[in-house]
Amino acid sequence: MKFTSTAAFLSTLVSLCGAVSTDYDVIIVGGGPAGLSAASGLARVRRNVLLIDSGEYRNAQTRHVHDVIGFDARKQISRYGTANLVNGTVTKIQPEANNSYFTVSADYPGDNKLIFTTRKIVLATGLRDLLPSTPGFIENWGKGIYWCPWCDGHEHADQQLGILGPLEKATDAIREIISLNRDIILLVNGTDTPEQRAATEKGFPKWQQYLKLHDIKIDNRTLTSIKRLANGTTGDEDPSLPSHPEHDLFQLNFETGPPMFRAALLTNFDTAQQSNLGEKTGVALYGGRLAADQSRGMVTNIPGIFAIGDANSDNVTNVPHAMYNGKRAAVYIQVEIETENAEAEAENAKVEIESAEVELEVVLAKRNLQDHMRVLWEQMNVPGDILYVGEFDQ
Repeated sequence: MKFTSTAAFLSTLVSLCGAVSTDYDVIIVGGGPAGLSAASGLARVRRNVLLIDSGEYRNAQTRHVHDVIGFDARKQISRYGTANLVNGTVTKIQPEANNSYFTVSADYPGDNKLIFTTRKIVLATGLRDLLPSTPGFIENWGKGIYWCPWCDGHEHADQQLGILGPLEKATDAIREIISLNRDIILLVNGTDTPEQRAATEKGFPKWQQYLKLHDIKIDNRTLTSIKRLANGTTGDEDPSLPSHPEHDLFQLNFETGPPMFRAALLTNFDTAQQSNLGEKTGVALYGGRLAADQSRGMVTNIPGIFAIGDANSDNVTNVPHAMYNGKRAAVYIQVEIETENAEAEAENAKVEIESAEVELEVVLAKRNLQDHMRVLWEQMNVPGDILYVGEFDQ
């Protein structure tokens, strides 16, 4: 067999062997915010990444970076004269005048109830995790027990990991974490049933072979409690570093059999809308999320209402994407509002022009009337006539 290029050789090798050894898992071209974000995300799960950056940036000449959510964002944003950031709960949104504006009811601290009006609404209400009531779970949530490998996984790399959740969801989570942890046990809490196995096979064909290949075991016992044995942080970590190992330790107790010890627990449970405000206002849901049109700045089925972040229907739940969502909506809203302003200004100008035209027509009509009266006057008031009373203009 003759190969005309290295690419052709590698392509054939992949088809024969199923994989090929390369220098990197991923090469990223460009080191701006998007490239760095991709590099960070891949590095967080230990992908072998090369970022090649020309050092040419669109904003290289600017003095400072603005509009990036970091540090104390609320404190920074509040310094803008047109921005007001307050604590409170919106209880009702009422569309008015064919969605040209909205009335918003809110509860403020101290039992204060206020009503505002606004041209546009942005729903950034988020999701909430539907966590089990197992004793010790909620108390330790977010501290060695987590749902996002990119957010917390790197700090627990190479540790003994348990994945909590129904069989189908727990199995699905393996591929997100396998580059960080190898000692993995699925804690499926009684959901290892024929029905769950069939559903898992449908979404993850040959999953049982995959588990066997990676020596991942399933524990189907009913979990009764979780007890923390060690805290993973001391509070003395260097904040300038991107990551610090966290050595938590948990004892898992079951209805039957001995306890199990795991250094970290990854979860995969369902989520729900943090607030039903959007749904109450009439925003359509898609898969339990606020349906948003990504091609139109995340606008919903109600003109003037936008849904961004975890709450919307693009099904992406991470901080950088939420930041992107927010900026996308902000840009779209800015243009939409100014388009509406331009249309209103044009309409006002049209009314003014039409009004001026009417005034001109009245003036012309008066002039025409005067001309007709002059002609009639001159016909009936001839100089030298016995009834002559003088000129028309006197």
